[in-house]
Amino acid sequence: MIGLAKAGARWTVTVNRPDKANSLTREMLERIEAIAAEAADADVHVFVLTGAGSVFSAGADLAEARAGLATDPVWERLSARIAALPCLTIAALNGTLAGGAFGMALACDLRLAVPEARFFYPVMKLGFLPQPSDPGRLAALIGPARTKMVLLGGARLTAQEAYDFGLVDRVVARDALEDEIAHLSADAEAGDAEVLRGIKALCAPD
Repeated sequence: MIGLAKAGARWTVTVNRPDKANSLTREMLERIEAIAAEAADADVHVFVLTGAGSVFSAGADLAEARAGLATDPVWERLSARIAALPCLTIAALNGTLAGGAFGMALACDLRLAVPEARFFYPVMKLGFLPQPSDPGRLAALIGPARTKMVLLGGARLTAQEAYDFGLVDRVVARDALEDEIAHLSADAEAGDAEVLRGIKALCAPD
């Protein structure tokens, strides 16, 4: 349910459970975490996260969420692993981003979204705390008030609203998403790994 395509210095991880809106099980999260750990030690210059079908991810699998996955530390471990990658990381949001799936997308350097994507993180409604690092990362992108709008007010953002707020960096037509990923990846793929790591370190917040 997690695909991995390696093309030179670019790795693409695909959440592939479209019949369940790409909802995430513990096994799937652990698989992405393992791939990210492998990428950290490999000659990977670009790490892309995307989904199969028309939804990026609806968050936690409902049955596993009720059994404890919603509050499992695996979510935070995964987002920390992605945030620490010494390469360019891109969340290619092929559709709606919801719930716990926010963590891995917020941990990426760039977020692209198709126009049909919607964004919501209904922790208040469901009675869970968000992943510990998510509010801070979200606030760094869209500001504290808008973060509260999403987390406390249950706001559902369109792709255009997410772009206007700063949550996503570009809105790209579905049939142009692959080309946009290739365009944004080109310099990092072809460049020197040490320079890539150095620039990323310089861009990190204090």
